Amino acid sequence: MTEGAPQTQPYRKVRRTGLNRLSGLRNIIIDLLRAYYTRVWGMDLHPTAQFSLSAKFDRTFPKGVHVGKQSYVAFESRLLCHDRTRGLYLHTRVGENCFIGGRSLILPGVEIGDNCVVGAGSVVTKSVPAGCVVAGNPAKILREGIKVGPYGRFADADATESRLAEEGLG
Repeated sequence: MTEGAPQTQPYRKVRRTGLNRLSGLRNIIIDLLRAYYTRVWGMDLHPTAQFSLSAKFDRTFPKGVHVGKQSYVAFESRLLCHDRTRGLYLHTRVGENCFIGGRSLILPGVEIGDNCVVGAGSVVTKSVPAGCVVAGNPAKILREGIKVGPYGRFADADATESRLAEEGLG
């Protein structure tokens, strides 16, 4: 290391507890489930996309489900691609580096742009431009021009997690 260069210490991680200790097994199950969804149902789930075991993807029009690389669909979220009452069968897309919060509902034909975060419990009725945070019912843009990394994780998330670990909250 050169003299006078700033020293960077690795971030501390919060200790894995509960079901997080089984993340290796969970990852194997998700990989198998992704293969099932893509090969049997014809869904477009990028190999690096992650999702909760309780996430629901529309199987009435499965070819309309598209989830981009390094995106995460949280627990009990639903991506719909059909509306039988109106006879609609539309493609629903989640871009790259997105986070879809728990119990969110993405309606048919909606496109979530790259680098977006959808708040928990949101009902997304209209397409969302890239780099936005949306939440509510119906979902509205709360912030624009955000910077996120893989899986919709905010740039300062590692520093926050490290601070919590230092304080003994993890």
